[in-house]
Amino acid sequence: MTVKFPVLRAALAASIVLAGLAGCNDKATEQHKADAGATVQATLVTVEKAVLPIVVTSPGSVIAQQQAQIASRLMGFIREINVEEGQSVAAGQRLFTVDPTDIQGQVNMARAGLSQADAALADAKNDYERFGALYKEEAIPKMQWDKIRLQYQVSQQQAAAAHAGYDTAAAQMRYATVVAPFAAVVTQKMAHAGDLAAPGRPLLVLENPAKLQVQTSVAREVFAQLKPGSVVAIRVDGRDGEIAGKVVNLVPAADPVTHSHLVKIDLPQGHGLNSGSFVQVAFPLGEREGIRVPVSAVLERAGITGVFVADAQGVVQYRMVRTGAASGGKVEIQAGLNPGERVVTSATAALQNGDKVAGQGNGNG
Repeated sequence: MTVKFPVLRAALAASIVLAGLAGCNDKATEQHKADAGATVQATLVTVEKAVLPIVVTSPGSVIAQQQAQIASRLMGFIREINVEEGQSVAAGQRLFTVDPTDIQGQVNMARAGLSQADAALADAKNDYERFGALYKEEAIPKMQWDKIRLQYQVSQQQAAAAHAGYDTAAAQMRYATVVAPFAAVVTQKMAHAGDLAAPGRPLLVLENPAKLQVQTSVAREVFAQLKPGSVVAIRVDGRDGEIAGKVVNLVPAADPVTHSHLVKIDLPQGHGLNSGSFVQVAFPLGEREGIRVPVSAVLERAGITGVFVADAQGVVQYRMVRTGAASGGKVEIQAGLNPGERVVTSATAALQNGDKVAGQGNGNG
């Protein structure tokens, strides 16, 4: 059989192309294997069981132990207010002044009444002494003496009442200027100069920033395990670390709606919190068994939280995990890992599935 030359040439060309493609595929496969099998220097940690605390978290608020609503005891227009919101004031510092015109009028009237009463008392006393001497000499009848003596007693009582009235009116003048009862910060200002002050209507709210507490409400099960002096952890969003608080007051009466109990917690010195801050209070209620890994082992890929787990040969695979609470540089793994497995804790950003880890160390989680 004779093969025509053009057909032979076409077959030869096809063979060459196929050979070339096969060569390219082999090179691509080798390159892929080289990439997938990259060796990375990293640290491996063996996952072990750990004793973990049982913690119940409850939201709380920072409040001032010492707080006062400042009102005027007088009715009158506010002449001046000497403070602003956020301002610190010392004990005894002037806060505001009420126009004392009306009270001044009452003081003047009381002073005039006192002068009259004192004058009447002096006159009655002279009569008492003069007629007393006459009565001893039996120069006047007993009925007249009794009348003089009664007038003197009445004058004494009227003078005492006038003194009391004057003292009361003068004391009211002191209330025209209101001062801070303790060192504090002005947290609210509800009036301005020219407003009408009335007894019982708060004009300012003061809080002592040196005496702050955390208040929170807990369920009956948690409340039953607490006692004064219990130490709890206070956490603040956006702030590293925890603040150690001490339970100082447990309110036994439950809220009729939520059936929860109020708990008051003292803050330590240098806590750095302000009144009104929102916190989370962690109540330790016991211990349980679990596993933890260094925080550096946990990362996120494509929105999935996971860790790189290495097999016996050091080849790693990315595995999804469910994390719990973190503290002390470690995080609880609630699902996805088992004790005895090894996880990568460094250089995780450069790892891919199939890479091999040349461990720089082999610690315990």
